[in-house]
Amino acid sequence: MRSVGTQWEQAAQAELERAGLRLIARNWHCHYGELDLVMREGDVLVFVEVRYRDAAASADGTDSISPAKQRKLIRTADMFLAAHPDFANHTCRFDSIAYSGCIEKPQCRWERAAFDAF
Repeated sequence: MRSVGTQWEQAAQAELERAGLRLIARNWHCHYGELDLVMREGDVLVFVEVRYRDAAASADGTDSISPAKQRKLIRTADMFLAAHPDFANHTCRFDSIAYSGCIEKPQCRWERAAFDAF
């Protein structure tokens, strides 16, 4: 379902760029996992997890980011910072952006600081 994920990542990127964030990387991979979007808001580096759930889902996408998934994202972000030392001294934040409902008219929920790295 890569194409569906790509569609929502593009929508999230556009939404965040309208809010003033700037794209640093998209679909960044390492052996721990993948970062959907890495954005910058001023001096803050923002790691964004993008989720979509259709109208039949019982929870929205943000609620589906389990503690195990959070740990995986944190490890992946650590690897990103190690691979990109220019960002090592930036404040970091983990956001989620979730789309839910019908594809034709989805609802968007952007949660800044959705979880902490500590």
